[in-house]
Amino acid sequence: MTIPSITELTVLKALWKQQPLSAREIHQHIEDELGWSFSSTRKTLERMLDKGSLRQHTVHGVQVYTAVLEKVGTLAAFARDFGQRVMEMDGPLPVNMFTGSKLVDDDELAQLEQMLKDWPDEPDTAP
Repeated sequence: MTIPSITELTVLKALWKQQPLSAREIHQHIEDELGWSFSSTRKTLERMLDKGSLRQHTVHGVQVYTAVLEKVGTLAAFARDFGQRVMEMDGPLPVNMFTGSKLVDDDELAQLEQMLKDWPDEPDTAP
């Protein structure tokens, strides 16, 4: 699974909380966190559409966006990548680090824990 960038993750989090959203609505949700212009939001949305992370359609004459990437799977991939690349951990991150998150509920937390436990080992690509 492709890991979204930090800015792409910010867009996804806005959509996971409420979707569909127009580009302007997405920008309103993320502008304080990212501190960038509306044109930067539009460029990020275009890039995410090209990657297949988002879907775009028209509602009442307005272009709106929905997340294609599923929340729990994306967060599991992000957490796994963080654990391996940043923290240099061989095993899964402890799920208790997600307790108290405003992004996942108890059911999603249980799914996340299971996904991290069951994550397949990647083959060693070192020469």
